[in-house]
Amino acid sequence: QVQVVESGGGLVQPGGSLTLSCTVSVHIFSVYTVGWYRQAPGQQRALVAKMTSGLTTNYAESVKGRFTISRDNAKNTVYLQMNSLKPEDTAVYYCNAAWLISDFWGQGTQVTVSS
Repeated sequence: QVQVVESGGGLVQPGGSLTLSCTVSVHIFSVYTVGWYRQAPGQQRALVAKMTSGLTTNYAESVKGRFTISRDNAKNTVYLQMNSLKPEDTAVYYCNAAWLISDFWGQGTQVTVSS
């Protein structure tokens, strides 16, 4: 059974930084498109950032220039570096790994931006 384990969430002040990590227990991690999504209360889950196996990235407009997605295929891990955090970034952040018909999600990690 595939496990998707996120870590790194927490409480941070506006303007601060956090790094989320996600490890996916698949056999060939490098072929997967990996991404981060978020869901704020009362809102639908939405894409934050994703990276293909060929390292092409896609970011939500609201996080461009502030967030950076990266991956370490040797560690089966994807990261989300979040800088200049704003209160509107507060949400549960979910990790996703997808390839062909496989689509795996983590349980989510809470990020709260508040003074």
